[in-house]
Amino acid sequence: MKAKEKIMKVAGKIFDRLNSLSQTETGRTKAEKTVTQGMPEFLRAVAADGAVLLKNDGTLPLKRGSRVSVFGRVQIDWFFTGYGSGGDVNKPYSVNLVEGIRNCRDLSLNEDLAKIYGDWCESHPVEHGIWGHWPRCYPEMPLDRQIVSQMAGQSDVAVAVIGRSSGEDRENTLEKGSYYITDEELAMLDTVTAAFPKTVLLLNIGAVIDLSWLVRYGDKIGAVMILWQGGMESGNAAADLLSGAVSPSGKLTDTIVKKYDSYPCAADFGGKDFNNYTEDIYVGYRYFETFDRDAVLYPFGYGLSYSDFSAELLSAEKSEEGFVFRCRVTNTGGKYCGKYAPQLYVEKPCGLLGAPRRELVAFGKTGLLAPGQSQELTLSLSLRELACYDDSGVTGHKSAYVLQPGEYRFALGDNVRDAKTVWSWTNEELLCLQQLRSAGAPRQDLSVLAAEKDGDNYVRSRRTAPKRDYNLRDIILENLPPELPMTGDRGYQLCDVKEGKVTMEDFVSQLSLEELEAISRGDYTMDSPLGAKGNAGCFGGVLPSLRAKGVPAVTTTDGPSGIRLAACCSLMPIGTLLACTFDTELVERLMKREGEEMAAKGSDVLLAPGMNIHRSPLCGRNFEYFSEDPLLSGRIAAAYVRGIQASGRSACPKHFACNNQEYNRIHNDSRLSERALREIYLRGFEICVREAKPKNIMTSYNLINGVWGHYNYELCTMILREEWGYEGNVMTDWWMRKSKSQEFPAIRDQAYRVRAQVDVFMPGAKRMIRKKKPDGTLLETLNQKDGITLGELQRGAMNVLRFVMNSSAMK
Repeated sequence: MKAKEKIMKVAGKIFDRLNSLSQTETGRTKAEKTVTQGMPEFLRAVAADGAVLLKNDGTLPLKRGSRVSVFGRVQIDWFFTGYGSGGDVNKPYSVNLVEGIRNCRDLSLNEDLAKIYGDWCESHPVEHGIWGHWPRCYPEMPLDRQIVSQMAGQSDVAVAVIGRSSGEDRENTLEKGSYYITDEELAMLDTVTAAFPKTVLLLNIGAVIDLSWLVRYGDKIGAVMILWQGGMESGNAAADLLSGAVSPSGKLTDTIVKKYDSYPCAADFGGKDFNNYTEDIYVGYRYFETFDRDAVLYPFGYGLSYSDFSAELLSAEKSEEGFVFRCRVTNTGGKYCGKYAPQLYVEKPCGLLGAPRRELVAFGKTGLLAPGQSQELTLSLSLRELACYDDSGVTGHKSAYVLQPGEYRFALGDNVRDAKTVWSWTNEELLCLQQLRSAGAPRQDLSVLAAEKDGDNYVRSRRTAPKRDYNLRDIILENLPPELPMTGDRGYQLCDVKEGKVTMEDFVSQLSLEELEAISRGDYTMDSPLGAKGNAGCFGGVLPSLRAKGVPAVTTTDGPSGIRLAACCSLMPIGTLLACTFDTELVERLMKREGEEMAAKGSDVLLAPGMNIHRSPLCGRNFEYFSEDPLLSGRIAAAYVRGIQASGRSACPKHFACNNQEYNRIHNDSRLSERALREIYLRGFEICVREAKPKNIMTSYNLINGVWGHYNYELCTMILREEWGYEGNVMTDWWMRKSKSQEFPAIRDQAYRVRAQVDVFMPGAKRMIRKKKPDGTLLETLNQKDGITLGELQRGAMNVLRFVMNSSAMK
């Protein structure tokens, strides 16, 4: 082992140990295995609805009474979720694939083969590794051709399973056993397909992998389905799909291509110090549908059903706000019930700004339709969905969302490739929809992809992304908040503000500097004694004097695949699976139940949803996130947030923003144009903020155009608060990087953060230091030239207290 690898392994063990201790692993083993009433049935249904059927020649669903031989060790050692904080839930139980088939009355498991796999897995246990060094796949059991032939004689069908993990703080890799299939897995498929006339392939994966090898099997593999990682009810959901109790209705939220090198970010992903987002706005299908349609194996939005459906446009109307489309979906199949997700795309004029060929602008999901049954859906969109952001001024409106002149054609259908044009609207002249001021622009020279039209064809070109041309120091100084006179304790309680007896300004005026400092951070450590065992940290009333003023401690818990506590909590399907349902109502109902479970377990804030864009399939944390598309990501996230907050709890969308790589994530700089930042990487957050009003938001570890997320005034003040009207609390991801302000070198660390309106440092102290005291950087420049001001401290306190006052902790 190389010296560097040894150091990394030791460091990983240290972090793994600290992480385990902070989450009270010893308490987990003693926790009662409780099940939230009604949750298993709901999780089972959601896990099935997010599965994506890629291929089916009629092999699925399996006939009633079919005897099934299952191949692949993950039938037992199932990947229920991804590794890391987002999936580390103390689940009450879990159902793997063989258990799910055993539970299914309509299927019969080949127990002889299941015993062979069970014995082998028991003698070859999985080594789960340490933090950031988890296995990406598990070693496969070698197959004896004679035994496989024997099993074929005893069975009606073979089900082969291939699994892949995902994990925080590390990437998927361009290696066999990660993005690529292993030789052992190919040998398994070769042996199985040679012996069985019918083979089904299930993919238990957390992110898109290479599937180009499927062509070598042709019709030897009759059906292929991505099950993703479906949480604790995975096996039962899989059996429901195999047996036909549920017809798959999931749709791909990412494009699957024939070769990894075809991804537009392939050459600009994985950099140690920075990544240039040279593909600009042409992420995922926006790139492939515009420039490289032949590279696609399965297009965005693709997914089959056991039935057939038609989507018919009934009417389309232009309103002042946008457009309203009414469509009728009909189950045209003759045998199976099912659901369908109509998708509406727009083809904008390419124009001066080079719009992509197609963009998703609306989608819906039917209820369960019997053969011959129809349902009418309304798909609405605002004019903003047709706009492009001009970061250069080429249209005459710099830093504005504009509607280019020309014909806008709308396509309705199954996926981005096959949707058919159903209506068009012509914009006679260029319209400026929203004039903004530049924010978040790059500081470095950056050449990015652009599009031009040559007849009916789109041609690649290049443009230079405009650099920052404003003085951020002057902007900050012009917008410093006024100071409130410090009155000392006047006996006001936070509930007095809630009841309208005094103003928030009155309450904050009585806070001391010590109290203002404490409100700007958490209670120093994870597993704070102020909250439920195993919490991620507490903030708010972290001092006795604050609690005496009626400020409670607020308990945060990791997500999004459930509530990470010492107590037993439901393990949810991964974020990608939720998005593949294309069903906002379903996600909202599920997360409402999750909010109710939060109330029962003692969590006030769930650190979820994760909603960064799937820029590359290699991002290790893609399993937590939703899609390569910002509209879909934003709408699913908004449903997630509405559901959590319907119970009075709080969601916390993360990671704001551009956390698209795990490798060296705390030092890596995401360098991109302001247009790509706004149209792709911030758009989902904007939709979520405007539609669901989350009470908390978490910044990202990485830098964005040279500035860490937790110091980023342009993102957290100028865009999030001033443009979008966000009124909630902003917290750091856990721990942060030390730095001096680029505009005000006198301030650093906590003062730099508070100036950006990142209100709370979590968990409140350095990662490796357990001392419970402030680091001193917040107040060291108070009342000095260019130093932090009292008004900024008070503004941050009011941001925090507005949330705390209306949080579940107040009850």
